[in-house]
Amino acid sequence: MIRFVLKRAIWVAPNILILTFLLFAILTSWLGSPSAMMLGLDASPAAISEMNRAYGFDDPIIQQYVRWLWAALQGDFGRSYATKQTVSSMIGSALPISIELGLWAICLSGFAAVGLNSLIPRGKISGSLISAVSVVSITIPNFMLGATLVYVFAIYLRWLPTSAWAPWSDGILDHLLHLILPVATLSAFYFGSFSMIYRAEYRSVMNQLFVRVARAKGLSATRVSLQHILPNSVLPVITFMGITLGQLMGGAVVTEVVFSLPGIGRTFVAAIRGNDYPVILAIGAIVLTGMMVTNLIADIVIAWINPQVRLSS
Repeated sequence: MIRFVLKRAIWVAPNILILTFLLFAILTSWLGSPSAMMLGLDASPAAISEMNRAYGFDDPIIQQYVRWLWAALQGDFGRSYATKQTVSSMIGSALPISIELGLWAICLSGFAAVGLNSLIPRGKISGSLISAVSVVSITIPNFMLGATLVYVFAIYLRWLPTSAWAPWSDGILDHLLHLILPVATLSAFYFGSFSMIYRAEYRSVMNQLFVRVARAKGLSATRVSLQHILPNSVLPVITFMGITLGQLMGGAVVTEVVFSLPGIGRTFVAAIRGNDYPVILAIGAIVLTGMMVTNLIADIVIAWINPQVRLSS
């Protein structure tokens, strides 16, 4: 197992370096001169040229990237052109919100999709109902579902708060009540995705020889499903969960906007609107790093569940 983990982990750092360099190069050329953005539209060419020399924006792209990477490794992503705050402080306050929202949504939707599809018999009305719910949850837009949930449960029934974010310091109950609607909105799409992926793999595994042997031994349908089919069917779901969690580190933009959550998604949208180069670059680098790390964790979990994976590698 240790050898397997080391073989996977050894490629994480080089991939992060390559991807963040490509991101740095693309943003530098796409958004134009950082000096022009900082000085504004009325800046003279002489002032832009002077700032380029002062901040090293005229240096070769490799040299600029190494300088940015060294500062980023020390937690310094520069300052926002729009707010003049340090990027680290902006991300430090927004990122935990997006991570918590993403973890709740992915874990709940993943466990629900795997559990329901494993325990409910094939071909029954309840099984068909789960399939229908999966399709609907994928097709309905997040903003429409979020707005509907707010109207029904917050405005009409008055059971839950409408929006905004309640930190843990406001109390556990208040914090969780503010999480219910955004987590439900975000979980709906992922429940459908996880459910359809799992059902497809489940059907493939349930017809294999070892499953038929388990049934021939007289094992109950529930035991065959949970003990023999589930461990061999859940692997694609775990992989997709890892990819999804890495993406959600960049924020669930629509959900955060609908529920007025001060997460990384809203910060990212504001940075794009304002051509805020340091913020865009920092969030992009965090998302890329998060995706690589969560994919590594997913690989480790898969190898732990199914020893064939690590033995084949």
